[in-house]
Amino acid sequence: MNFIKKNWAWILTIYVSFVFIQSLFFKFTGSPETVYIFEGKLDPWAASLGFPGLFAPGGLFSARVVGCFELIASVLLIVGAFVYKKNPWVQIAGAVMGLGVISGAIFFHLFTPLGIAVVNTDGSSDGGQLFTLACGVWIACAWLFLINRNVWLALIKK
Repeated sequence: MNFIKKNWAWILTIYVSFVFIQSLFFKFTGSPETVYIFEGKLDPWAASLGFPGLFAPGGLFSARVVGCFELIASVLLIVGAFVYKKNPWVQIAGAVMGLGVISGAIFFHLFTPLGIAVVNTDGSSDGGQLFTLACGVWIACAWLFLINRNVWLALIKK
């Protein structure tokens, strides 16, 4: 138990980075699952609201753009864990960026046709795995942000 308590920030950082980085292959290679989510579900939904192309390749929230933000958040979290004693702001920035990205993912799972359990074109379902991972990442990023509250609260008090 002492090991976990002592290394809590590292454990959270590794979890978030693992989830984000393992998804990059899908986002950067145009895998069928990613194409289905971004171009098959989210982009038609956005188009119905008057924002066509928002999730399409080259769109503001395309898979590659989201993947880039996940990669940057992961790098900030990992580097931040190494330089924490000298500059805790790096890890705080990674946690905030991770919260932003994953809050968007959770929103789109809950409030669009994507749904909690993603059903693919072949009828298979992920059983809510992507949503569960997103919730875990959100909790981990929020926890990292709260662990560092003494740093950002000191700035607010100034």
